[in-house]
Amino acid sequence: MKVLFVNKFYYLRGGAERSFFETKKMLEAKGHRVIPFAMRDERNRPTPYTRYFVNNVEFNKDHSLRAKAEIIPRVIYFRQARRRLEKLLRRERVDLAHLHNIAHQISPSILHSLKKLGIPVVQTLHDYKLICPTYSMLTKGQVCERCRGGRYYHAALQRCNKGSLSASLLNVLEMYTHRALGLYRRNIDLYITPSQFLGRKLRENGIADVPVFYLPNFIDTDAYTPQYGGENYCVYFGRLSSEKGVMTLIRSMRGLEGLKLLIIGEGLLRSALQDLAAQEGLSDVEFVGYLRGQKLKQAISNSLFVVVPSEWYENCPFSILESFALGKPVIGAQIGGIPELITHGRDGLLFNPGDEQGLRDRIQRLACDPEGTIKMGRNAREKVERKYSVEAHYQKLMTAYDRALAS
Repeated sequence: MKVLFVNKFYYLRGGAERSFFETKKMLEAKGHRVIPFAMRDERNRPTPYTRYFVNNVEFNKDHSLRAKAEIIPRVIYFRQARRRLEKLLRRERVDLAHLHNIAHQISPSILHSLKKLGIPVVQTLHDYKLICPTYSMLTKGQVCERCRGGRYYHAALQRCNKGSLSASLLNVLEMYTHRALGLYRRNIDLYITPSQFLGRKLRENGIADVPVFYLPNFIDTDAYTPQYGGENYCVYFGRLSSEKGVMTLIRSMRGLEGLKLLIIGEGLLRSALQDLAAQEGLSDVEFVGYLRGQKLKQAISNSLFVVVPSEWYENCPFSILESFALGKPVIGAQIGGIPELITHGRDGLLFNPGDEQGLRDRIQRLACDPEGTIKMGRNAREKVERKYSVEAHYQKLMTAYDRALAS
């Protein structure tokens, strides 16, 4: 099978790109051909199809008035993306298109091209863009559902896009235009959601015309050697931002003697987190910065357990799958798709998001029960091998593709 793979970024930027590249690698290993389409960028991975990619744009820059005027049609309906994709598809006749993140840098203009050429389309939803103008269902760091049912104007009232009224208004215009034109509803055959929670949110927001297929993220367990038990510390790894719940995690360490917390990652909140740890006199909280590859694996492997204290609607965090693959139980907040991954008392523990005392109790429980923690780690590894492996994902993905092709 020849599959068109579309994502706005063609370099490893975040969880969506990790899923994109890992799925591409899996399909190619199974003998399928994967044709990429993305945005040009000097950080991109090499590909012979770069000449078909769309021009680069940086939305975070302070643009001139002329540049801002050019951004508006790009976000709403980017004709260059449609033209260049059609040029690519004249060269490469594909059987199916698998879209990932396309909003803003590419736009859904390409859906008209795919429909015109009779190509079945599936889209993996890595975030909440179809129901939230700014992707995350967050306002000022707090979970927000004001736009529920298509009331997107709330994003402008709350200035959800980095506090900017003009940027937020553009997002609102984008959402109402795409909805009125039915760009997604009329041109996509199947949505893939990595969490059942995201699927429920789609239905709650009236997106029911397109079938939804639940397919969680996966991990190559062969690349992870489990280590059960470890040294007397726990780990948080990920972005340091308010919605990740790291403030609650640090506060929960008060009164826990003899257990160290390793915080791995970078972000705008790092200085504030370090100040909080200092104010609380928590000498056992250590900030190690950004780690990747073998260094990250080693830091997790040597720990007792991992904490994912998120306070927003996580979808299907790779951090939990990685921890499980390394034989570590996970303490996770009961929010978004996290409870779908963790079986409380078997391979980890759950607590209410933002509940400092609840989290402290869970940390103490695992820290004081090394044998139970080892048992949970073994259960975690067994689960990820059984439910979130490459082969399990491939079989389900082929089922999703077959449904789209049949439609």
